[in-house]
Amino acid sequence: MLDPAVVHDAFVRALVGEIEGGLPLVARPYAAVAARLGVSEALVIRTLDALRRSGDIKRLGMVVRHHELGYRANAMVVWDVPDKEVDAIGRLFGEAPFVTLCYRRPRRGPCWPYNLFTMIHGRDREQVLGKVAELAASASGGAYRHEVLFSSRRFKQRGARYRPAVEGRDSPGEATL
Repeated sequence: MLDPAVVHDAFVRALVGEIEGGLPLVARPYAAVAARLGVSEALVIRTLDALRRSGDIKRLGMVVRHHELGYRANAMVVWDVPDKEVDAIGRLFGEAPFVTLCYRRPRRGPCWPYNLFTMIHGRDREQVLGKVAELAASASGGAYRHEVLFSSRRFKQRGARYRPAVEGRDSPGEATL
């Protein structure tokens, strides 16, 4: 008789291997994954939810390749927001439809006073700068110091890759399932 833990482990590895390159672009992607694995769509969804709840998968999301969609300019905008206001301003900025990332980071000494980071994509630099001006105006009339850091290189965008540990240690940038 098969050990259920071994069967489960093999199924989880097969499932993660199936989705780590991306979900199929169809109306029911989990059903397509399930068909390829020979299981039910419900089992795929339940298993992914269990992996997410257990923390083995932190989140399931999309990687949008902005360049392929015609967005040729992107910038990280760093903001120096008073610590007592950063949560509220972060929520405000994060709700803007053109902000694709918004997160807080610690300041790094006098040379790097910025504690709020936003990513903005646009068809060109002027469009990005216009969106930055909108954000600045929405927060205390533009009183927060900020810098616009345009990207000069584009790196390959992809989701997480899960591989078994090598000699008991994760490879840099890799997660272990």
